[in-house]
Amino acid sequence: MWIAFGVLFALILLRMPIGPAMLAVGLVGFADLVGWRAALAMLGTTVFDAAQSYTLSVLPLFIVMGNLLTRAGVSRELFGAAYAVLGHWRGGLAMATILAAGGFSAVSGSSLATAATMTRVAMPEMRRYGYAPGFAAGAVAAGGTLGILIPPSVILVIYGLLTQSDIGKLFIAGILPGLLGVAMYVGTAAAVAALRPALGPPGERHGFRHRLRALRGVAPTLGLFVVILGGIYVGVFTPTEAAGIGAAVALAIALARRAIGSRDLLDALVESGRTTAMLFTVIMGALVFGNLVNVAGFPDLLRALVERSELGPWAVVTLIAAIYLVLGCALESLSMILLTVPVFYPVVQTLELGLDPEAVLIWFGIVVVVATEISLLTPPVGMNVFVLRGLLPDVSLGTLYRGVTPFWLADILRLGLIVYVPALSLVLPRLM
Repeated sequence: MWIAFGVLFALILLRMPIGPAMLAVGLVGFADLVGWRAALAMLGTTVFDAAQSYTLSVLPLFIVMGNLLTRAGVSRELFGAAYAVLGHWRGGLAMATILAAGGFSAVSGSSLATAATMTRVAMPEMRRYGYAPGFAAGAVAAGGTLGILIPPSVILVIYGLLTQSDIGKLFIAGILPGLLGVAMYVGTAAAVAALRPALGPPGERHGFRHRLRALRGVAPTLGLFVVILGGIYVGVFTPTEAAGIGAAVALAIALARRAIGSRDLLDALVESGRTTAMLFTVIMGALVFGNLVNVAGFPDLLRALVERSELGPWAVVTLIAAIYLVLGCALESLSMILLTVPVFYPVVQTLELGLDPEAVLIWFGIVVVVATEISLLTPPVGMNVFVLRGLLPDVSLGTLYRGVTPFWLADILRLGLIVYVPALSLVLPRLM
């Protein structure tokens, strides 16, 4: 099994796409253990079941919703509303960027898309008011990480598939940790601006009527978010039904604003199809590789190692979280989820944590996603940082990493809270 992991890491470092790499290694490894006939049968069954999965139909629907709302100008409206309320404070534009990124995350489900969009929307304004490039870019990169946690999250759907968890409860579990992330990022931006006022000068102060108009403009988007999560929370509809309703309402919003034409609609659908095909390829590869992990008995080996180590259950969880932080220095978020979840979650399920089995899976999912979020800011990979580097060629990587450091430290603190206070992730799902 260690050879399989080594080959897989080598293929990833050679820039082979993660989905085909996991599928190839999983298939060859499985065939080596049980024979090619069984391996090919497993491959056919896995691919067919994934393609026919009703649960996975949530992905293309939420992707379509996010693409339609993006083309409807939601990101600019969210930033405008947050700017109207907070822009006149020191560091207010950075705080507004984080709030807007949190709101946009609720409709995009993608950290990279959130970071790229908010770079285009917020950076020109922050530069106009003389914000330091590192501080401004750090706020954008940090706000972008919220895209994989605040529901509807593509990563949470994939985690739910890998662990057979309730996706609706995972979405609800992500609300409080996501809001905590927004609050801590905003607090970090305020603290940095207070300590070094030159980094984030105050912007323009807006009157009450302007603020009211700005908030009224984002009401449909926020209402859609409330309807989706509220409907899941009270059991009116399933996550898949919520995704269908979200896509339909997003189309209605875009058409009502005359923000898209037939060409824009076609482009949104084509882009959604490409993204969905990529994600399904990745998921199929992950499932095949997960079958190899199980057949090889790797989770049993890890459990035996944990038992022999005589570490307490919380020490094991701390060690796993530390492993995620180290992996974040070399792997991007999706690769980490796909590689580690099939290995770690069976181990976590055996620990005496004082939680029922379903609660363990829900809580661990949020822990994994928050730890993975941190990887989006961690050098030398830091995918959100590289997205900004591509869009801001005049800002050096060193400046970008210095800018995200305060937010990275805030993330470490948040991860500790979520690990050691499971109620943050579980209080809302338990009330469903």
